[in-house]
Amino acid sequence: MTSESEIERRATEIWREVLGARPGQDAATFFELSGQSITAVRITTRVEDEIGVLVDIGELFEDPDLPGFVALVVAKARQEKLSA
Repeated sequence: MTSESEIERRATEIWREVLGARPGQDAATFFELSGQSITAVRITTRVEDEIGVLVDIGELFEDPDLPGFVALVVAKARQEKLSA
């Protein structure tokens, strides 16, 4: 089982790598970082493959910032853990 701190670290890494966000840009939203549909697919696929958490692509189109995205991934991981 992956710890929440590891999930947070990996989700942050995926966000920054895919969107090209640098440290200090945590408040920039998905669209402010030029997020597009292909970017959303890349992020959700990596989260599923690397963390094992399903994130609906539509949730990225709600334009989260990095803290909001990380909180979403952690919440979904908790929910999936409870359902298992």
